[in-house]
Amino acid sequence: MEKVLLTTEGLLPFPVYGKGKVRDIYDMGKELLFVTTDRISAFDVVLPNGIPYKGEVLNGLSAFWFYHTWNDCESHFITADIARYPEELQPYSSLLEGRSMLVKKAKRIDIECVVRGSLAGSAWQAYKRDGTVCGVKLPSGLVESDKLPEPIFTPSTKAESGHDINITFEMMIDVIRQLQKKGDIRYGGTAEELAGEMCSKSLNLYKAGASYAESKGVILADTKFEFGTIFGRLILIDELFTPDSSRYWPLDDYEPGRSQKSFDKQFVRDYLEEIRWDKNPPAPILPNEVVKKTSEKYLEAYKRLTGKDLG
Repeated sequence: MEKVLLTTEGLLPFPVYGKGKVRDIYDMGKELLFVTTDRISAFDVVLPNGIPYKGEVLNGLSAFWFYHTWNDCESHFITADIARYPEELQPYSSLLEGRSMLVKKAKRIDIECVVRGSLAGSAWQAYKRDGTVCGVKLPSGLVESDKLPEPIFTPSTKAESGHDINITFEMMIDVIRQLQKKGDIRYGGTAEELAGEMCSKSLNLYKAGASYAESKGVILADTKFEFGTIFGRLILIDELFTPDSSRYWPLDDYEPGRSQKSFDKQFVRDYLEEIRWDKNPPAPILPNEVVKKTSEKYLEAYKRLTGKDLG
């Protein structure tokens, strides 16, 4: 099995800014260093073994998309080119190569901006109950995985632990208003204007990403974005159109009325459901075969979208 990187703790002598389920973030003064590990989580629990190439796929795809969508929305992305990193990072180039990027510091807005172009996952479950998704009324008679007449914006609260909670657009405005009152975000406009800009940019980004993906034989069923503010402006942060933040389906196998094959960690989730794990820590160790097939899914997504091989 190929080498995996589960943590950079103790390997980089820089102040830790934050640590997510997958990324280790370091404070470089005016900038942040994002390092994407090979960790994988399922049902909000980080698993004990990593997935080879996963960090490189996520980092590479985010860099690819940040570059190609710059005209659609300003982002925090600066560079993923080690040669352009500050001098103090150069001794660690072998560790950082392919799995890191420098980004601007921004004040994160704690809302997940989800855009759905197809009826899947929690949206399908909600639709079956009452024909709506996050307060958006959808046409009757849709089946699982159906393409929606138009992409819909369905925000959720960004939880530090546990599952994110779907909210309506009006609730999103209230959340932003509270964040502005506390001084957590700065924006040159009202809460309504900021929510509107987040919605419109999310929809425009999704449409651009979905169009490109389809030209590569891939359906972008849904995705989520994160935004922050810098100098009063709204910018795109975190990751972009990766298999961890997006639901990708192969176009040549697409068939409405059932669940679809996907280029993400669904293979891992299915295995954990099979063995009836109770979804509480500690998570079980994944068998080599599950790790191998999951790695292949990530690598295939990268190749289809960028036209390049990683593995």
